[in-house]
Amino acid sequence: MSLAEIRFIQKRLEEKYAEVGKIAGKYVEAGYTVSVKQTKTHRGVIDIVARKEETYAIDVYKKTGPVPVSIIEEIAEKAKAINAKPVLALWGRGPKVTEEVLKKAGELGVKIKRFSD
Repeated sequence: MSLAEIRFIQKRLEEKYAEVGKIAGKYVEAGYTVSVKQTKTHRGVIDIVARKEETYAIDVYKKTGPVPVSIIEEIAEKAKAINAKPVLALWGRGPKVTEEVLKKAGELGVKIKRFSD
């Protein structure tokens, strides 16, 4: 895929999905095929599913303050339902990660990544 095609897809994703689209665009730039807000599980809709050699289930958390442990458990269950690796994407500086959340993420194999403008 050419750089122009990647930039076009990134722009379209951002226009349609705002912050979630920006994060999806980063995965497109890295060579992943993404689907946004299309994969449903018993725990809800997965924000982004990114596929290359492996599949990642990515939920985006934007709220300011501590990230609840339940969010980690939720993305782990969603990812398991589609046989993917779970990723929690934190948008901006607002979400705070506590030691308890880091411990639970380690136990459940959830990667935590932070994104911003």
